Amino acid sequence: MIAEPTAAWPLVLKENSTVDVAASASGGARNENRQKSVRGKRRAREGSENAKRRHSEPSLDSLGQPERHHLKYGDVEAVTLFEVVTMGKSAMQAVVDDWIEAYRADRETALLDLISFFIQCSGCKGVVTAEMFQYKQDSDILSKMVEELDEGSGLQYKKFLAFPWILTVTWPMDMDSGEYPLIMPGPYWKRFRSNFCEFLSVLVAQCQYSVIFDSYLMDTLISLLTELSDSRVRAFRHTCTLAAMKLLSALVGVALSLSVSLDNSQRLYEVERVKASCRRSGLRVDRIQRKIDELQDKRLEIENMMDAIFKGVFLKRYRDVVPDIRAICMEELGIWMRLYSSMFLNDSYLKYVGWMLHDKQPDVRLKCVQGLQALYGDAFLVSKLDLFTSRFKERMLSMALDKDHEVAVQAVRLLMIISESCEDVLSAEDCNNLYQLVFSSHRPLASIAGEFLYTKLLSDPAQADGAQQDGQEDLMAARVRTLIQFFRESELHDHVVYLVDSLWDSAGALLKNWTALTSLLFQDAGLSSDQQGLLIEIMLACVRQAAEGPPAAGRGTTKKVVSAKERKAQLDDCVRLTQHFVAVLPELLSKFSEDAEKVSCLLKIPQYFHAEASSVGFPEKHLEALLAQMDATIERHTDAAVLEAGARTFQVLCCEDVPWHNMAQGARDQLVQRWVARLSTLLGDVRNTDGTFSADDEVLKEILSTLKRVATFHNAQDLSRWGIYDMASQLLSAETQHGGLPPQVTVQALQCACYAVLWNLNTCTEVRLTREEALVQRGQLRGFCERCHRFLSHTHAVVREQAFLSLCDLLTAHSYQLQAWDPAAGAPLLYSPDPRLQRALVAFVLEHVFTGTEHDGQSKASEGETEAGRLEELHRRRNLLAAYCKLIVHGVLEMSMAADVFKFYMKYYNDFGDIIKEMLSRTRQMDKIESARTLVLCLQQLFLRLKQEQERGTACSSAVQTFSSIKELARRFSLTFGWDQIKSRESLAMIHRDGIEFVFQGFVQQAERHAPPNISYLTILSEFSSKLLKPDKKTIYAYLQKFAGEQVAGSGTREECWLPLVLYRSSLLATADCEDGASHVSCDTLRHGSLGHPSRSPSLSLKQSICDGEAQGPSVLPAKTPEQKSSTGLLCTESKAKRTLRLDMGPDERLEPEPPPAVRVPEPVLVPSLRQLSATDEDVDIMDISP
Repeated sequence: MIAEPTAAWPLVLKENSTVDVAASASGGARNENRQKSVRGKRRAREGSENAKRRHSEPSLDSLGQPERHHLKYGDVEAVTLFEVVTMGKSAMQAVVDDWIEAYRADRETALLDLISFFIQCSGCKGVVTAEMFQYKQDSDILSKMVEELDEGSGLQYKKFLAFPWILTVTWPMDMDSGEYPLIMPGPYWKRFRSNFCEFLSVLVAQCQYSVIFDSYLMDTLISLLTELSDSRVRAFRHTCTLAAMKLLSALVGVALSLSVSLDNSQRLYEVERVKASCRRSGLRVDRIQRKIDELQDKRLEIENMMDAIFKGVFLKRYRDVVPDIRAICMEELGIWMRLYSSMFLNDSYLKYVGWMLHDKQPDVRLKCVQGLQALYGDAFLVSKLDLFTSRFKERMLSMALDKDHEVAVQAVRLLMIISESCEDVLSAEDCNNLYQLVFSSHRPLASIAGEFLYTKLLSDPAQADGAQQDGQEDLMAARVRTLIQFFRESELHDHVVYLVDSLWDSAGALLKNWTALTSLLFQDAGLSSDQQGLLIEIMLACVRQAAEGPPAAGRGTTKKVVSAKERKAQLDDCVRLTQHFVAVLPELLSKFSEDAEKVSCLLKIPQYFHAEASSVGFPEKHLEALLAQMDATIERHTDAAVLEAGARTFQVLCCEDVPWHNMAQGARDQLVQRWVARLSTLLGDVRNTDGTFSADDEVLKEILSTLKRVATFHNAQDLSRWGIYDMASQLLSAETQHGGLPPQVTVQALQCACYAVLWNLNTCTEVRLTREEALVQRGQLRGFCERCHRFLSHTHAVVREQAFLSLCDLLTAHSYQLQAWDPAAGAPLLYSPDPRLQRALVAFVLEHVFTGTEHDGQSKASEGETEAGRLEELHRRRNLLAAYCKLIVHGVLEMSMAADVFKFYMKYYNDFGDIIKEMLSRTRQMDKIESARTLVLCLQQLFLRLKQEQERGTACSSAVQTFSSIKELARRFSLTFGWDQIKSRESLAMIHRDGIEFVFQGFVQQAERHAPPNISYLTILSEFSSKLLKPDKKTIYAYLQKFAGEQVAGSGTREECWLPLVLYRSSLLATADCEDGASHVSCDTLRHGSLGHPSRSPSLSLKQSICDGEAQGPSVLPAKTPEQKSSTGLLCTESKAKRTLRLDMGPDERLEPEPPPAVRVPEPVLVPSLRQLSATDEDVDIMDISP
């Protein structure tokens, strides 16, 4: 926006001066003194955007003196103040000194140069005219200060008083375009802003001992900035507000220097006054007194300047509409109160900070909070903040929950500083509310809350006084107890990972003190059983944090780049925890062997052992003891959590890339071999000669516990070589043929068999099989699927659900195996579920998932069920539905079988809407045409079922959806196609084509014009019309004419039975026909050929209101172009249909915007009128929707 240099403004009157700020000629050619340092700045000047200047024609300057256009150094040109700022801080000191020299020589010229600098920094291309203020002639000057627009010349001007001048700034009208240096993007302009602020600081610092007190420079400068900061032009207002605030900050520095000098002089005065006995000392005292008076006068003058800027600029701009201006004011106010507290740190100024804590913009609130942090962090200033603290404490507490994360983080930091400096300000309840932020999903906020928690609770000296006399270990133990107590009182035991992650940065030394953590567990009288359980959970979370490092789920948006130093520290932590826990874990498992919850957590710790620990000394006896104790623990428990933790730990320890995998594999094999032998013996003892099983409760309990262990380990590792499938098949065959097995035994047998088949499928993709082996595996797969099919009708629900989940898992894995099959491995195992099995799967989903009472799309539990039970039931049903949907997504079942699920999209939207929507998206990616056909099938099945129920004359059951719900379902389906009409063009055309064929199937045009029986389906179909491109609407309309004939043209369609056709035609033509607006789409009662009980929908009510407006005032409609008239007349025979929907169109506008290029379809089917229409409309291909 900064203009190129131009010639100086022409000659004006003697007492006046005019400066073109785009050229800023007065900045260089008029000051010879500025050329002293210009040689060293040649390269920087060549890199600046306005370094080269054109010489103006010789003319008189503002004081009538000849302009000095001959430079002292002839080989280098001068630069302006604006260019000095753009070059950087290196040249600033010298140029400011040169400007002061020039000011002393000719203050009017130099000051006008400085004024031009501020105008140019605002991005102004205009001209500044300075007139000397005449006291007599301009006595009414205050009434003439204006900021107006001259539309004739296209210029804006602002006239104001900057004593002793009357300044007039003239600039083009396009200055409000928003482009000026302070807001322009890029690092260059960011440096400019910094340099601009630095220039003001240097200017004041260099002037503080001389011209700043001449009652001319600062008066003019303050008047200039005050007037321009009050301009309606944002560039002036923003730039000059920043300049004024930085100027005041620089004056604060001058005032501080004067205060220091004044204090020194006063101390010297006291010393000299004591020695005032002699005459010489008396003269010295008088001289010091005069100096003190002078310093006091100067400080008072500086304070008056600051007060003038505060009242003239700050008070007007701290509530400016521009957020950055408000932020600047608040940032600088915080600096003033901190540096010059004697003047600014009182309630008269603090109230502005308190008010702006409620600002709508987070940047402004952030500046306020950061300013308060500096004030509360200074022990000498806290005493002046008592009233402010009591007045705005609640607001500061509420800002810990600010919607802007950075503001919330800094607010918590502020409260932490307040709690340290003012002990009684925050109550226990306030602190507890802040402690809960450690569970926040935003990690910086949780981390600062963790620091607050650690500072307030875990490192409180009052709590550690009793423990210090016993040493550092007792102090650490006391802190751990405090942490356990907090975790217990928070009642968020499922979020221990978040708590540890929040405390990791501030309390890492405590959380990684494995000795202190485990020593508390070994103390008999140290902790209660509940506290020991919580400590084990915390310890497990600390182990995970030390080994893995990344934050908890939901806290890390991007993966942090770990440095080499951090990786080395993390590796050292892993080695230390491995060496410690491999020695103490066997004792801990032995001590808590009877507590399944504690043992399940302890068994997970070896999963984080690091292999590097063996290279620095890893006694094998500790590992042997650990494996032996794990064996004993797993044998003792049948709890699912314990078995899963043990299986997962053995899987990690048996990996071939760890040095101890041989020992771990041997221990695991012994364990599995013992279970298999035991299970084989038990089955042989209880099996009768006829194939049935007869056993007492103890034997069945033993069989069940063994099956649980085998199934859990088989899920994690391949145990096929032990013949697990054959033993499970014996139990399943006996249950299928004779029954009598407990349902839990059957469930575990199904799991064992399923895992065995899954591991076989995984093996055949990695190892080349012979033909015989492939046939055996295919027979195994088919046999197990058939067996699960029979179990889908079992009397116990748990068996049915396990059979269904096993079937879904196997069929999904088999589908994935076919996709990833390597042709070099031979022929794949081909298996497809027969139609009978597919129907059984659909029936199972409909019976077990979409059940219960619904209200507003949300399933309700019975009154006796608890909330936890209802959620558990919902989770179970969601798992069943997700398993079925995966079969369709992976191509195991035909896509048309998804129609039965799509029917419940709206009815169960709150419970299963996300799953169904994801399946719809996946199926559309697979085959968009087939997916659309599935939606059509869903809607048609719902429509026919409702029609059949109403034809019977009975009330519809709750399982039958109403017509309005079907229509709403169609609307939601149409929304899933998104805004890309080109991508969904073929799918939408197919939906309309199939819908038209469905309505007019078997329809024969007769003179009586009886409507087709399914004509009401057109109302549902119209929900998809808005997604069609305009050319496709015409093609669909032509296709509709082939079936409906003259009815589609409007002749004879005023009977009630044809209203759905009228509505559908209107949606295709996109016209605002008044009579077509009679909507019957909201009814829930369906009649033959009609919709009964009409009620208006919002969209059609809008059309009706438009029609009414046209009827009452046709003159408000714009004139139509010939193209509009011809196209509308061809589409509809009624005169009312010629109206356009857009009432704000001009006479030269098109009916619709030109759509994007479409896919060309060969041989389009067009009626003659549509061919004529396409010749005068957009150049978009017409789609062939014929079957």
